[in-house]
Amino acid sequence: MRKQLEPNWEAAEKLYPAIKTLIEKYTAYCDENGDEDSAEYKKLENELHEMTGKDMSEYNLWEWWEGEGLEVLSFRIALPEPGFVQDISKDELLEIVNKIKTGTQGIGEDNFESDFSIYVDDYYHKLLKHNFKKYKYEYFNRQKGRDGKYFEYSAEEIAEKIWEK
Repeated sequence: MRKQLEPNWEAAEKLYPAIKTLIEKYTAYCDENGDEDSAEYKKLENELHEMTGKDMSEYNLWEWWEGEGLEVLSFRIALPEPGFVQDISKDELLEIVNKIKTGTQGIGEDNFESDFSIYVDDYYHKLLKHNFKKYKYEYFNRQKGRDGKYFEYSAEEIAEKIWEK
């Protein structure tokens, strides 16, 4: 698969410590002072937006402990968004779908990419959404057949549904 389809691990690893520190400082501030008017929250959102260019309303910066935790939240914010990529091949599409379905990118190594490789599903879903008009998140969920039984589409079936000729 072409590098331009892969997550930008270098940029994420570079931004990650600063993002994590900002969220930790905000949490400590709230523990000591509260943030009833959300003024500090808005400052945090603005700082993170300036660092990443992302819309921070997508993230729960206030109660991150109720989600996947500080590390995963910081990673998701640090990872640059995918964009439009010219001429994604059918083989590349199938590889992306497989990565979403299996979640086994880079497992076994001891580095930043391996630590967070199971959390790039959002990245790949966004990549498909930006690049394929027929993409639907629902293709990756269980489906109820006409016989009332549940099934899942295979990676090949999902790629076929998304592929545009």
